[in-house]
Amino acid sequence: MDISCKSEYALLALLELASHYAGGEPLQIRQIAAEQHIPDRYLEQLLATLRRGGIVKSQRGAKGGYILAREPWKITLLEVMGCLEGLNSNSSEEEANPKTLESAVIQEIWQEARQAADLVLHNYTLQDLCDQRSARKQLNLMYYI
Repeated sequence: MDISCKSEYALLALLELASHYAGGEPLQIRQIAAEQHIPDRYLEQLLATLRRGGIVKSQRGAKGGYILAREPWKITLLEVMGCLEGLNSNSSEEEANPKTLESAVIQEIWQEARQAADLVLHNYTLQDLCDQRSARKQLNLMYYI
């Protein structure tokens, strides 16, 4: 399974917002886009989706922009992916009533894989992404010294 471009860009933007969370100042779209190399218009659409999902808040005005709606350690990657990709554990009727024995076996394994992926995403927060990025920056710094 690959991460979609939409999800990757959104997570990059949220990582940027999480990095600046302690300062309490909102970031403008152009700041986030420039820092993370995301097209402005696409980022605007992603942030609107995340705002509707309660992950970010927007502030208007000269010093306006976007900030996280909650602390970075309280926002799981599962919540973000659910907001962006519409992930849900509800099965369609076709999945609930497979036509053949083989289809039933395939559906059960696929459901198990989805549950495992959901568990991993539930165990990581935006703060974890920030911490891992910081750790890797330190490793790279040590490597070049």
